[in-house]
Amino acid sequence: MGNKQEELEACVRLQGYDLTGITETWWDSSYDWSVGMEGYRLFRKDRQGRRGGVALYVSDQLECMELHLGMNEEPTESLWVRIKRRARAGDIIVGVCYRPPDQGDQADEALYRQIGAASRSQALVLMGDFNNPDICWRDNAAELKQSRKFLEYVDSNFLLQVIEEPMRRGAMLDLILANKEGLVGDIKLKGSLGCSDHEMVEIQGPQGSEEGVQQAHYPGLQESRLWPLQGPAW
Repeated sequence: MGNKQEELEACVRLQGYDLTGITETWWDSSYDWSVGMEGYRLFRKDRQGRRGGVALYVSDQLECMELHLGMNEEPTESLWVRIKRRARAGDIIVGVCYRPPDQGDQADEALYRQIGAASRSQALVLMGDFNNPDICWRDNAAELKQSRKFLEYVDSNFLLQVIEEPMRRGAMLDLILANKEGLVGDIKLKGSLGCSDHEMVEIQGPQGSEEGVQQAHYPGLQESRLWPLQGPAW
């Protein structure tokens, strides 16, 4: 993973991202010494077993805290971090999620309850790979039962899906959901990290805000999807 980690760090520093979300990290305790990044606080949730896992790097310039949603439920590959903003702006919750294609109903329900709890905040941006390629977001329809259930939760929590073009072999696997219009600004596909077959997604916060939060989603270090979040933003 060394070369990819170096490429990740170089990209984050060059672009000056405030937040960088990663899905499918494939990390375990053997990576503890190598995945830190100077100037950033790292939140991570590794899969118990091989592959999977999610992570979020947050700039030291931002005040933040991890939220432990669904602690007593079926384990899910998701993490939630509250980013402190100025009083009149209100805080924002940033979530990173990886839903394995073979995830069972109980884990799905646990994840949906976490999304529901987070969506009741003033501002939520959730990014990740949900592995629902059969969903047609234009028509808000899906073929599979589990995908239709996911659509129901998205609708019932008044979430907006803001990715408009496929990022992996014509499939819409990587999504960005927000609970408020205008919360996510420009979105750019930035190519892939290393030999990944997923695109990196750069998200820019809304124009005209006094605070800048830059986000990047980097879908996975092994499969490699990264989500850089980039200001001027929230």
